[in-house]
Amino acid sequence: MGRVSPMRLRRRPGPALAALLFLLMGAAFLTQVVPYRQIIDSRNEVESARSRLAQLEQENAALGADVEALRTDAEVEKLAREKLGYVRPGETAYVVLDPPGTPDEEQAPAAPPAPVDRTWVEAVWEFLTGADLGS
Repeated sequence: MGRVSPMRLRRRPGPALAALLFLLMGAAFLTQVVPYRQIIDSRNEVESARSRLAQLEQENAALGADVEALRTDAEVEKLAREKLGYVRPGETAYVVLDPPGTPDEEQAPAAPPAPVDRTWVEAVWEFLTGADLGS
């Protein structure tokens, strides 16, 4: 009874090895999620900045055209007549007013959209894919 067989001393490494492998793979996965989300967020910021740049360039071109137009006497006269109501001597000015209740008046703001119900699985998937960043 004093002697123990060598088979009894050995333990099976299967469950412990599987748990360790599972923990290591989980840690590796989690360390990759954060950088992946940062990359997606950075891409979205770059795309947003590019579209804003294109919009500003168009606006700049339009304003440049306005500046060039204001250098002509005809454009200055046109604006003085439209905005300030100037008339030449001998001309008669008429002002036409819109009737009340026209669609140009400000309307009440629309109600905000209702939140979308989704399962926790969908929320996790959107988090992992970066869809929740608002692209």
